[in-house]
Amino acid sequence: MGTAPISAAGVERIHRSVDRHVVDGHVPGAVWVVARGDDVHGGAVGHTGVERRRPVERSTLFRISSMTKPIAAVCGLTCIEDGLFRLDDPVDELLPELAGRTVLEHHDAPLGWVVPARRPITVRDLFTFTMGLGIVMAEPGTVPLADAMAELELGQGPPSPAGVPEPDEWMRRLGTLPLLHQPGEQWMYGTGLDVLGVLIARATGQPLEVALRERVLAPLGMRNTGFWVDPERLDRFVPGYMTDPATGELVEFDPPDGQWSRPPAFPSAAAGLVSTVDDVLAFARMLLAGGLGPDGRVLSRAAVAAMTTDQLTAAQKQAGGLVEGEWDARGWGLGLSVVTRRSDLAGSVGSYGWDGGLGTCWMNDPAEQLVTVLMTQAAWTSPTPPAICVDFRTAAWAALDD
Repeated sequence: MGTAPISAAGVERIHRSVDRHVVDGHVPGAVWVVARGDDVHGGAVGHTGVERRRPVERSTLFRISSMTKPIAAVCGLTCIEDGLFRLDDPVDELLPELAGRTVLEHHDAPLGWVVPARRPITVRDLFTFTMGLGIVMAEPGTVPLADAMAELELGQGPPSPAGVPEPDEWMRRLGTLPLLHQPGEQWMYGTGLDVLGVLIARATGQPLEVALRERVLAPLGMRNTGFWVDPERLDRFVPGYMTDPATGELVEFDPPDGQWSRPPAFPSAAAGLVSTVDDVLAFARMLLAGGLGPDGRVLSRAAVAAMTTDQLTAAQKQAGGLVEGEWDARGWGLGLSVVTRRSDLAGSVGSYGWDGGLGTCWMNDPAEQLVTVLMTQAAWTSPTPPAICVDFRTAAWAALDD
């Protein structure tokens, strides 16, 4: 496919698709960008908060939650390219807390009912979420391991920078628990990227936020991306909202001067970053360019190709994804999702990206040379993308006029 400009009528359709959800009150505000080659279009609709505090702008700061994962994964891949660790190395040397693992006999077994792990956890397992442990979605009191992870404050719920201990203590606590599955056996969401963040810090000898800034953020000019918002930028930072299931109303769960207004004890590589739509665009365009940033190469073409290729086997997908049928048309690469079968109107086979459950969406389509980014401050009500994300993406692909 070529990189013809996005049609003017298509851009107007994108505006309308996003504006409709703001007018209907689904989100207080939304900022978006669609780019194809040098043709970049963006918009900002609505306000920073329900109280209409001020209009959102391209420079508005949002919690990008799980969109942190691909950014941290790129940082991890640069460490591999520097020889600090290898993709199929056991993690035991740098993460001795995870050596000599045991595995529960079955998922709801008491914590003492374990068998030995058949092999060590590898670096690849962290990227692909196959380390044998992840977020366990279960009602309290039904799965002892889930209860233990919550009690140990290991970040099992929505992102909460103030509720997680510092990295060494987090690793110590994680190391007291058995795995839920044998390493490499099944995909389990989330925890692997937080473990990767600790691995990066130990391998580089730097706090994760420093390694991430030096290896990814600074080379790409992502000056507004970080694990906290300093006082000088708080006026650009939106409140975070969740939907009250009883009333359907948006309720503020974190104000601008709340949990993200100070450095966290545990910088989460899985869900901790704050960013702007243009910073995410810079990251997305680097991947679309095969790892080449504005001032030189950030990542090799080979690493980008591996990152954006489905790495999971059919057996690893048997436990299911975040939603039923997720693997029917998707796979998982090294820190992000990959489209394996065309199932809707957005995203060719080979498209990749990941979303943030606190209200953000990102996808690259290499076949169309297209980048799409949407940011809101309203958390999703389920793992399925909300209507505003679906409609935005549909409109973006409909805007291609060649």
